[in-house]
Amino acid sequence: MTESSAFERSLTTNPTTATKEPAKPQSLNRRDLKIADPVTPPPAPIAPVGGRIKRAFDFLAALAAIIFLSPVLVLIAITVRYSSGPDIIFKQERGGLAGKPFVIFKFRTMTVQENGDTVVQAKRDDDRVTGVGKLLRSTSLDELPQLFNVLRGDMSLIGPRPHALHHDNEFAKRHSKYRRRHATRPGITGLAQVTGFRGEIETDDDLDNRIAADIQYVDQWSMRLDLSILVRTILVVPFDKNAY
Repeated sequence: MTESSAFERSLTTNPTTATKEPAKPQSLNRRDLKIADPVTPPPAPIAPVGGRIKRAFDFLAALAAIIFLSPVLVLIAITVRYSSGPDIIFKQERGGLAGKPFVIFKFRTMTVQENGDTVVQAKRDDDRVTGVGKLLRSTSLDELPQLFNVLRGDMSLIGPRPHALHHDNEFAKRHSKYRRRHATRPGITGLAQVTGFRGEIETDDDLDNRIAADIQYVDQWSMRLDLSILVRTILVVPFDKNAY
């Protein structure tokens, strides 16, 4: 065998020197390219019932009421302080506009300050209510600090009364239209309060009547309706038998 033939045979048998076919390009999909999905914009904030007109009225009226009632506010604060201890203001998370939680202010009228997963509604002859608290609750004077909630924009003078978050969740399960009442800022007083549907919610009828009044307010809102409820509140609510 000649040297040239041996060399030729080695070329045909050595795998390391064999010619390779060029690799086919791989197809790329959207995931391989890591193209980000378009970002969904957040929902637009809900426009509360009444808009700027209602908000302007609330702010000016609440400010005037605080100035006018400041001696009453100071007197109640002193009375609560010296009769029930240092905690003058009761604070609790409640459901506000669009269901957003906020902290409500009230003069303290009870020996407890519940704010969590278990909140027991006040009931008639509730032994948790203090002596001074009975007077404040029966005349609704315990609600006056909520004028500062109105200034902050958490509440309105007129609107559905805000419930504790625990009760919001419970009532929403019991009534399919419950969340519609969150289309407006909650109020210090409301249509339900001046039409006899105030107080503890014990039965489904109590809940149905309360929500029906709240939804009627949302659907039929006008400044005339707000002024009517405000006047009726001054005349009726301080003497309401369901205030306890």
